[in-house]
Amino acid sequence: MTWVLDHLGLLAELTGTHVYLSLVPLVLGLVLAVPLGWLASRSRFARATLLSVSSLLYTIPSLALIVILPGILGTRIIDPLNVIIPLTIYTVALLVRSIADALSSVPANVVAAATAIGYRPLRRFLGVEFPLAVPVIVAGLRVAAVSNISLVSVGALIGISGYGALFTDGFPIGFMTEVVVGVLATLVLALVVDAALLLIGRLLTPWTRAGR
Repeated sequence: MTWVLDHLGLLAELTGTHVYLSLVPLVLGLVLAVPLGWLASRSRFARATLLSVSSLLYTIPSLALIVILPGILGTRIIDPLNVIIPLTIYTVALLVRSIADALSSVPANVVAAATAIGYRPLRRFLGVEFPLAVPVIVAGLRVAAVSNISLVSVGALIGISGYGALFTDGFPIGFMTEVVVGVLATLVLALVVDAALLLIGRLLTPWTRAGR
């Protein structure tokens, strides 16, 4: 506890970095996954192709991807992009299936009714289909967020800080306090972000509360 109180500034800095490296890929991944998920929900061929590619991308080891990116992109080893890009790829890989399943589960009679009253495809998607798919999409986002928060720590192996820096500093000298603090901080952050996404999902879908 004494070590924590003596290093509050460091922990605040690491928390800010960890949040940034976790949530930026989450937002970018969502933006990229929505059109891909929509396409997968409209075409069997696109669905089979996109889901296969997504599954393949998610099997790439995170450390390997983080290490080879500087050579591909020409970035510095400690550039945050080397973490943000892999995590964005993993987020897209996780969300494409969730979004495709969510949009496919929207009742056909609801879509038909929206079309019958004059909704054009884009307006129907934004005003009817996507809102009804939000609960399933938020569930996918919660999984992706927790995954990102845990994977950010891998970046510490190439000098990109976050809570992973507590692991790389503590393990070599056998100072387990840092390691335990890193584990607990990661767990708490994951719980906070998960709760925040759950709350956002409920705020965006008030009709689900009214139904209950």
